[in-house]
Amino acid sequence: MPTTASSPTTGPAPVHGTWLGRRDAVAKLLAALLVTAAVVTTLDPVASLTVIGALLVLLPFTGLGLGTLWRRGWPILVSAAGIFGFTVLLGAQDSPVVAHVAGLDVRENAVGYALRLLAVGLPGFVVFATIDPTDLADSLVAHLRVPPRFAIGALAALRLAPLLAGEYRLIRLARRARGTKAGPFSTLFGLLVAAIRRGIRLATAMEARGFDRGEPRTIARDTRFGWMDALVVALGLALALAVVTLKFART
Repeated sequence: MPTTASSPTTGPAPVHGTWLGRRDAVAKLLAALLVTAAVVTTLDPVASLTVIGALLVLLPFTGLGLGTLWRRGWPILVSAAGIFGFTVLLGAQDSPVVAHVAGLDVRENAVGYALRLLAVGLPGFVVFATIDPTDLADSLVAHLRVPPRFAIGALAALRLAPLLAGEYRLIRLARRARGTKAGPFSTLFGLLVAAIRRGIRLATAMEARGFDRGEPRTIARDTRFGWMDALVVALGLALALAVVTLKFART
């Protein structure tokens, strides 16, 4: 088995080369879920900044650099900027004003919405960048007793997801070569059709190889949940409790 894997959001990830990369996939998913669940309950900018700051501090343990964050995470930044601008222009006017920019009142809810989006997206970005799809499938079956059919489907989806970006570019180039307008919506529709066809072919191939026989399946890799994995969950729980504490302390 290779020691690196491609991720839908980051490309090649140092799965086995960093402290977080060696932790169990389910542990990382639970930690990210706890943090995300806490963040979505509040619009407090301080709570969201706490999550963002904590994840940036932990970034050296993931093997991901700031350059990777920028190259792969810019859609989240653009979305946060769009929400910020929309809320400043058309948002509720009963929120406290925190700044004045270009004659506009920047209110706390605008900052809160933008930072909350970043705080929600960053944990998932970091987690999936350090998870090998095969390890994820094995861990789901071993620790959460997920049906193998679902786990193998998730594995196949994660393996195929990186191909979408390249296929999107190929569809645009093919349409330009034929003199057809390559707009974003028409290209996305073509990508959707191609993804459905690829999924049907993959499902047929998996059934032909006996993946849907309904018999008990074994796990190729030995998956253990150790105390270091429990530490990852504990860190996620501590960060989630910090967010909840800040939420009630500032109300």
